[in-house]
Amino acid sequence: MDTVVPYTLGPWLLAQPADKATAILDDLAVSPVLWRRRMAMVSTLGQIRLGHHDQALRLAAKLQTDPHHLMHKAVGWMLREVGNRNRVLLDSFLNEHAATLPRTALRYALEKHDPAARTHYLAVAQER
Repeated sequence: MDTVVPYTLGPWLLAQPADKATAILDDLAVSPVLWRRRMAMVSTLGQIRLGHHDQALRLAAKLQTDPHHLMHKAVGWMLREVGNRNRVLLDSFLNEHAATLPRTALRYALEKHDPAARTHYLAVAQER
């Protein structure tokens, strides 16, 4: 799924009206089925690669409280991908959400940051 969804669902959603794409992603994101929730998050990789970060950041904020570790990994992975293309945007998201992100998601998101930045954001998360 992780290797197919970014190249199929992600770009297809970009071709849809914004409200329809958001509704589809929101429907997947609230599913009781882990794999549907993960599909929502991972599908944004196709959008991120095309320069569209808004759905990824919106879903990352929405799914940050998901209890499953595979969702934590997916959220962190997509955040890291946003940061690979726009570090300022990722850091802005982290400034707002680092304290509430699951540790795994935060660590994935910080993989490309320098040690001082990683230490800073991990310290913010530790304060909770």
